[in-house]
Amino acid sequence: MILLLVSFIWGSAFVAQKTAFDAVEGATAPALGPLAFTGARFLLGALVVLPFALRENRQARSRGAPGAGLLAIFCGIGAVLFAASFTQQLGIIGTSVTNAGFLTALYVPLVPVVALVIFRQSVRKMIWPGAAGCLAGLWLLTGAATNGLSALTAGDLWVLVGALFWAFHVTVVGVMATRSGRPLTLAAAQFLTCGVLGWAGAFAFETPTLAGMAAIAPEIAYAGILSVGVAFTLQVVAQRHTHPAAAAIILSMEMVFASLAAVVVLGERLSGVQWLGAGLILASIIAVESAAALGDRRRGAAGALTP
Repeated sequence: MILLLVSFIWGSAFVAQKTAFDAVEGATAPALGPLAFTGARFLLGALVVLPFALRENRQARSRGAPGAGLLAIFCGIGAVLFAASFTQQLGIIGTSVTNAGFLTALYVPLVPVVALVIFRQSVRKMIWPGAAGCLAGLWLLTGAATNGLSALTAGDLWVLVGALFWAFHVTVVGVMATRSGRPLTLAAAQFLTCGVLGWAGAFAFETPTLAGMAAIAPEIAYAGILSVGVAFTLQVVAQRHTHPAAAAIILSMEMVFASLAAVVVLGERLSGVQWLGAGLILASIIAVESAAALGDRRRGAAGALTP
């Protein structure tokens, strides 16, 4: 349920990200580039979660402060988060929404592959058809089934690169949040890292201005406070209790909520085929989670009969 809430926040944040760049393009102030936008939203999100991370460390003082090695790993995860966020944002600028939506969704089947190959985590058999069902639903939801994917552009390639980083990020967050026992510290460290990298890149390759930030302050606030500060933190907390592959399937509801947010806020409309795709994604999530719950119940019953 927490991951579904995360999906809702991330999906609605797509509208903020779209209107932010629309607002900048129509403003007289210099445009705020994707690097500056990424840096601003993640630093704002870091400020939101930092007090809770400090409190977490005070409460866990008896177990000792996290070592330099652990903090280095957290910052490394932040670098992966930056790569995923920036390449996705850069790709969206140079491709169609249909292509970006479907190509980003390729991280769903990639997560169980990463979990199995790199981290040697066993994957439930139901994950594979569930991931396939989500991809089929996304193919319908994004309109690719009726309009097809247009000729691949540089933007499409950036989105594909982002999908690889998202798959690795979802997997490694689940592993490290469980092993470290410090989900809020992990969240704060990765946000700070992502924000610093974003601003470093912005000052090196862009021309960010206060006027440009002021023009889209509401969008930065929404994407920073809710999408980063709240949603990414909840993701880290929830993935302590969820297999990365199952988490990826649940998080694929992000595209459904993004479409619904576009309907409500931007006045867009979904066709019958797109509604069918949304229903297929939801059915895949229910099937995976129901199979997991049934398996846990059976293991619990067997354990109760074992001396």
